[in-house]
Amino acid sequence: MTHIESIVLDVADPVAARRFSTEAFGLGPVVQLRRAQDPSDGFRGFTLSLTVAQPSTVDSLLGSAVEAGATTLKPAKRSLWGYGGVVQAPDGAIWKVATSARKDTGPATRAFDDLVLLLGVDDVAASKRFYVDHGLAVAKSFGRSYVQFDTSASPVSLGLYRRRALAKDAGVPPEGSGSHRLTVVGDIGPCTDPDGFAWEAVSAVRAAG
Repeated sequence: MTHIESIVLDVADPVAARRFSTEAFGLGPVVQLRRAQDPSDGFRGFTLSLTVAQPSTVDSLLGSAVEAGATTLKPAKRSLWGYGGVVQAPDGAIWKVATSARKDTGPATRAFDDLVLLLGVDDVAASKRFYVDHGLAVAKSFGRSYVQFDTSASPVSLGLYRRRALAKDAGVPPEGSGSHRLTVVGDIGPCTDPDGFAWEAVSAVRAAG
């Protein structure tokens, strides 16, 4: 099974970005930070989602993110699928915190169950073929709209979503250009997918660290 060890975000100030990720979400080495300022404008084509157990935990994490400097893109609210909201970190990354639970079953915590990387792609079928050809198994697939890969043994889950739909879900315009400012670290790297998302080998990142 293909393993995703971590993701790397390119940021202007790694120290400040690490402070945010720690204070907002308590993230560890699964999210790495690298100093880089490649040109990037508008939507970067991906979102990061934390799935949690209950609505109060959504509120707790989103509140911490705003206190740490995030901008609210979508306030937390109930929907057909559950409860969640979206913020944008000071480094530009878009974070969604959500739960499928309708009500709380205990005190709010800061724990999350899963970190999901959603890539916004122009052609879901083409990107799906690329990843299947590189060894990823499909867990769920909804035509040309959405694909979820089986990365159950990894600390990061991976999915594909149509770019415009992902931008709408995040509450931002779909237009964007330049660097994604994102690298996925896993055992299919090094490679670049059809939408320009880069992968690096685990061994290369460990050696650089």
